[in-house]
Amino acid sequence: MNNDMPHTLHFNNVQAEVFSFASDEVNSTTADNSVKEYHVMIHVTDSLLTFQQQFEAIDNAYQQLLGEHLIGAVAVLKRYFLSDAANQADDIIAYDSSDCAKSIIQQAPLDGTKVALWVYLLTNVAARLTESGLYEVAHGQYRHLWNASAHNLAANSEYQTRLLFNEYIMQLTQEGCTLKDNCIRTWFFVNDIDLNYGGVVRARNQVFFTQGLTNSTHFIASTGIGGRQQDPNVLSQMDNYAVAGLQQEQIHYLYAPTHLNRTSDYGVSFERGTYVDYADRRQVFISGTASIDFKGMIVHPKDVVRQTKRMWENVEALLHEAECSYDDVGVMIVYLRDSSDYALVSQLYHERFPHKPVIIVHAPVCRPGWLVEMECMAVKSIVNKDYAPF
Repeated sequence: MNNDMPHTLHFNNVQAEVFSFASDEVNSTTADNSVKEYHVMIHVTDSLLTFQQQFEAIDNAYQQLLGEHLIGAVAVLKRYFLSDAANQADDIIAYDSSDCAKSIIQQAPLDGTKVALWVYLLTNVAARLTESGLYEVAHGQYRHLWNASAHNLAANSEYQTRLLFNEYIMQLTQEGCTLKDNCIRTWFFVNDIDLNYGGVVRARNQVFFTQGLTNSTHFIASTGIGGRQQDPNVLSQMDNYAVAGLQQEQIHYLYAPTHLNRTSDYGVSFERGTYVDYADRRQVFISGTASIDFKGMIVHPKDVVRQTKRMWENVEALLHEAECSYDDVGVMIVYLRDSSDYALVSQLYHERFPHKPVIIVHAPVCRPGWLVEMECMAVKSIVNKDYAPF
């Protein structure tokens, strides 16, 4: 890994945490066409500013980053974390004209600010919106297909999720892909998750069965977490990521059976993690992970500090199975059920990961006893001449 810029950059009323990756295998014949990856987490540092002022500060910092530090990089995915989507989302939609997948969700930043931004960027790629509605990011033989903020207004969370999958499957079909063979990662943001998550699970289980995704084949890495769209009638919002051009041997699934059980043991259907190998790098996608043991039981009920440490241990076991460590992690998103736990959990993260791009937001986990959950993405250099470069 080559991280060649400061981890933390400061701008007017904004702090940006930056992770960069360039493959160790870049040489004189591939350097001009190699892909560099960035994760940027942008936080407002003055919580007394209005929402408009905070958003403008973030956007100004982002533009400055593009012009001075992330030369040649293009945004692939943006996720805005909002404190009040009903009153803020329209401003984001109106003023952010970036040509990329944009995820907008009410998951309040717990540092007391109104908006934060995660951006995933790549260099040397061609990006466009396809006729299917998916954002294509092309390089070499691969087409990375991103989608964000998908939603509908069906009668309940089960029907909404089923329609989301039906539409996504049709979009993938237009791109010559399938849910089973090409989808790498999904995110579900569930309004009032304690009430509506069951419907999301039922719909996903049914769709996966019809698409040939079973416990004996594989599922898809995913996060199902509390989050509200600007319209309160939206009960299930989905982001997703697929790759066209992969061989099936490039995709691997993570289990860490010494620490975690299979999700199907308690009636849900997602993988704990997935990694994809390319000629020059391994990309790892860790699903939303909480304080759980290999029997599926909550570990350390009602103790957020010990739950955080067990969660870290579980994520570390998944990373280890992919021959990675926390050093390879580019971004972390942390979800807290109880906003009053922020000071404790923030201190723990600051002590262990002082410069890692991370955000802690208010978002209840799918089981009430879980006080904290995290997800992450990692990347490391490998050499595999059987595959094409990323």
